[in-house]
Amino acid sequence: MPRERSPDCRPRARNERRVSAIQLIALASTVSLLAGWRLYFVTFAVGLSLKFGWVALPQQFHTLVVLANSWIIGIAALGAIAEFFADKIAWVDSLWDAVHTVVRPLGGALLAMAIVDGADPGWQVGSFLLGGASALVAHAGKAGARTLVNASPEPFSNVTVSSGEDVVTAGLLGLAIANPIVSALIALALVILSIWLVLAARQMVKRFLEPKGRQAG
Repeated sequence: MPRERSPDCRPRARNERRVSAIQLIALASTVSLLAGWRLYFVTFAVGLSLKFGWVALPQQFHTLVVLANSWIIGIAALGAIAEFFADKIAWVDSLWDAVHTVVRPLGGALLAMAIVDGADPGWQVGSFLLGGASALVAHAGKAGARTLVNASPEPFSNVTVSSGEDVVTAGLLGLAIANPIVSALIALALVILSIWLVLAARQMVKRFLEPKGRQAG
């Protein structure tokens, strides 16, 4: 399909549709939640798609053009490769998650703010908080799940769980672009699952730290 250039030289489709406020919030929520799992992959995928015009960029998303910068794509690619391997090694994944406890929520918050890009400062603050909270919950759920998996005696659990996260992240990111509202509903279910995983991991750690005599009693 032929593409035309917008005034700021961004490729876009001829019949570009406007994105409603609800769709913007839904997309921001989904992307920021995915950033809590795979921040570098999400940044890399979005940046590469924008750079080569694989995704028609609605007018509201002009702030995201910064992700198409070659340096950002390169750094995100290196981070995604490192995370891909680190995430599949028992306890190395937990160390990686601990290091990114601040990085992922901050990245998710910035992505959400870039997507919403409201002229009203209230929208900017709201989207920043929404994105940060979504990424933080997803990150906490991921870390909690890995605590449970690392305590399991089965040696291939990390590879299985991590590969599943890779597939879900890629699939949900594509769905978020095609249908933000459906993807947000799925993301909400994942948030609930993440909260359950955090609570389950907390209970497991609590039982592990209890004195053996008390456990026997």
